[in-house]
Amino acid sequence: TLSGAALLLGAAAVAGSWLSGAVPGQAAEGSNSLLESVADTAQALGSWLIGLGFILFVTWGRRAYRDPSARRTIGILWDVGTFWPRAAHPFAPPCYAERAVPDLTWRIASWTARTGGRLVLCGHSQGSVLAASAVWQLRPATRRRVALLTYGSPLERLYGRWFPAYFGAGPLAGLSKEVHCWRNLWRATDPIGGPVRIPADGDRPEVDRGPLKDPLAYGRSARHPLPEPILGHSAYQTDPVFTEERDALLDRLPPAPLPRQTSPRRTPRHRTPRRDEPQRPQGSSGRSSG
Repeated sequence: TLSGAALLLGAAAVAGSWLSGAVPGQAAEGSNSLLESVADTAQALGSWLIGLGFILFVTWGRRAYRDPSARRTIGILWDVGTFWPRAAHPFAPPCYAERAVPDLTWRIASWTARTGGRLVLCGHSQGSVLAASAVWQLRPATRRRVALLTYGSPLERLYGRWFPAYFGAGPLAGLSKEVHCWRNLWRATDPIGGPVRIPADGDRPEVDRGPLKDPLAYGRSARHPLPEPILGHSAYQTDPVFTEERDALLDRLPPAPLPRQTSPRRTPRHRTPRRDEPQRPQGSSGRSSG
């Protein structure tokens, strides 16, 4: 609500300045006292917000340099902001997905074509967005040999909410039907990843598995003398469920076709004639001299 009100107020201020050719405070002079005070407040507030934004930028930069958790949070925001091409936001930093997704697609296609094998593509956090985007680009014949395992994924929680045309319920359901099999692991303690909310469809099970147990063990025991830490968004691969689901996805993929075996060509053997068999005259291959 607050962001929407700020957006509307900013749009109105820009439109008024563009039409009148003056800043909001000057444009509202001589009008209603309430409108004039609102314009002056908005103009002063904008100046203060610019200064506050610069101070926050410097503060977060110093904190990211000293605090690994803050650096990780800023890295996540950076990954989200630089995922989309510059055509969507031309003033953003260079987009890494324009190279990462085609490279990943090429490696999947070339490996499956060369070996004829099966592949379980695992993606964590922002890597799950790259993995889903790469699977979308595969040919149907290659996609049938690929299984998708995502964990700690913001596909539905973040991308589905803010970019529904690309990662909404419809596109994610279509991806589930196009890929041979897909499983998504999530925890209730994960502030970033979550379920993708794709129900079971026929012989296809539900995509989500969760919430996973976190911490992995409660209380104290001889095996766990100290309390286990809450994992949250990290260390999904240490959970036994990860190995179980990865192996199950590999088993669900169709087996690789057997290589075609061609029998070697037999070379004719020279038969030694028997003693009682008459000898055939052999012609000369060279020119005779006479």
